[in-house]
Amino acid sequence: MLELLQHEFMRNALIAGVLASIACGIVGSYVVAKRIVFISGGISHTAFGGIGLGYFLGFNPIWGATLFSILAALVMGVVSLTTRQREDTIIGILWAMGMAIGIIFIGLTPGYAPDLMSYLFGNILTVPFSDIILVLILDLVIIAVVEIFFKEFLAITFDEEFAAISGLNVTLFYLLLLGLIALTVVILIPVVGIILVIALLTIPAAISSQFTVRLHTMMLLSSILGIVFITAGLFLSYVLDLASGATIILSAGTTFLAVSAGKAIRAKFFKPALMKRNSGVKGKTF
Repeated sequence: MLELLQHEFMRNALIAGVLASIACGIVGSYVVAKRIVFISGGISHTAFGGIGLGYFLGFNPIWGATLFSILAALVMGVVSLTTRQREDTIIGILWAMGMAIGIIFIGLTPGYAPDLMSYLFGNILTVPFSDIILVLILDLVIIAVVEIFFKEFLAITFDEEFAAISGLNVTLFYLLLLGLIALTVVILIPVVGIILVIALLTIPAAISSQFTVRLHTMMLLSSILGIVFITAGLFLSYVLDLASGATIILSAGTTFLAVSAGKAIRAKFFKPALMKRNSGVKGKTF
């Protein structure tokens, strides 16, 4: 693994992966705990419209993705809170419209878009240093916002009704949380692409939730797992000559399935035996 770090592109990939894992660990924990996993997929696919706009107008597509992601998050939040439309319906509509807008803009752009596949499926090995700086800035924004409003986010995540009764502006903090999801989606697009972004955002947090219910601990464990998955995925993709983004996701998904299966086996075969043994000890008299 150390010999891989001799290459600048691999060093950039690992740095980008670590920074992305921090955002995933923090925001993904909220996503999994509040059960709004599907919304991250909706935001990421809507971001494709911003990528197409960037190609069409000639600026960095990541900036366009940032704009569209935040706008999509706000629209999803406002519409779902103020209308009778189901949230999944709104997400599906914006999902389709974002992809359609991106396709139209790319079709109107003269020439060929050479990096289009990397935005769809990710290519962490080609992440430029400028994108690393952008990811770092977005990371700092996410950490600062969560640190300042941790109690408020905790309240709306686990008991939204009680938070509203307590006088908390639930709408404001819900929209702010969706904004953080949008920023995290933008961070993940260069790493695993629009198609796979929902997996890296949720799988580490889903694994962590099986070991702890404390949100701080879940965030820390999710960030560490994200770093492990990205490092392992990069190594395996290099050795086996596979797509890096897909290999990272398969590493994470395989671990999730193994952990879930292990817990299920333990619950079925070991807990009953342990309970029986403990009940036998309690029933004895000395």
